[in-house]
Amino acid sequence: MQGLPPGRIAAGGWLLIALRLSFILLVVLAGLLLHLILRPLEWLALRHRRPVTSAVTQLVCTGLLLAIGLRFSMRGTPMRKAGAVVANHAGWLDILALNARARVYFVSKAEVASWPGIGFLARLTGTVFIARRGSEAKKQQALFEQRLRLGHRLLFFPEGTSTDSLRVLPFKSSLFEAFYSQGLERVLHIQPATVVWHAPAGADPRFYGWWGDMEFGTHLLQVLSKLRQGRVEVIWHPEVPVDAFAHRKELALYCERVIRTAHPLAQN
Repeated sequence: MQGLPPGRIAAGGWLLIALRLSFILLVVLAGLLLHLILRPLEWLALRHRRPVTSAVTQLVCTGLLLAIGLRFSMRGTPMRKAGAVVANHAGWLDILALNARARVYFVSKAEVASWPGIGFLARLTGTVFIARRGSEAKKQQALFEQRLRLGHRLLFFPEGTSTDSLRVLPFKSSLFEAFYSQGLERVLHIQPATVVWHAPAGADPRFYGWWGDMEFGTHLLQVLSKLRQGRVEVIWHPEVPVDAFAHRKELALYCERVIRTAHPLAQN
C-alpha cells in the first residue's frame, strides 16, 4: 500500500533537522548511559522487575517529544493494576507518546529486533518480540504469561499494523488469548488507550501517520523539518477486568469500539 509521498525540504528545514537530531542524540545517549549503569544494579536487587530503568525510559520519551517540538495532552490516567494496555497505531511516534506517560513494555513484531540501533534500544528497554508464525504461538503465550506475572504492563497494538492516523482498523484478537490462561483472567485488567495525532497547521491531516511503503528515515526527516509542529492527545480509558468478558474476541471487540468511538478524527 502506498503511503504519503514525501514533501520537499527547504534549506531552513535542513537546519531544523540538524538541530533537532543533535538534541535527540543527546537525549538518547544520556538515557542509554543511565540504562547501562542502572540496569545491572537493578538486576542484582530486583531481577526482572524494572521500576528504575522504566522511569528512565519515560524520561527519555518525554525528552524526545520535546526535541521534536510536539505538544502533548492527556485525558484519563494510566492504570496501576496488573495487566495490559491496548491502543490504536499510527506509527513509530505512538511509542514516544504512550511511553512518556506510562511505564509499559511494548509488544513488537520480531523483525524490529534486528533493526540497526532501534532493535538494540528496544531490547534494552524490555520490549517483547513476537513472530507471526503459528508454530510460535504457544512459546509466545508462555512469554506473555511470564511477563504479566512479573507485574509488567504490556502494551500492544491489536490492529497488527500502523495506519494513516485517521482510522482505526479491526482489532485482531489472537494476542488477547494470553490473558485467558492459568487463571490470569481473574487478576488482570485491560486498559484501552486512544492516540490522536493532530497535524501541523496547513499540513496533510495524515502527516504523523506512518504506513504502507513509507520509509522510516524519510518520515523522520519530514517530521523534524516542520518548524511548527502539531500535537498528540492520549486518552486513557477506564480499565476493565479480563474476566468480565467471556472470551478474547469479545474483549478485543470491546476495546476496538471504545478506542474508535473516542477518536475524533477516525473516518471509519
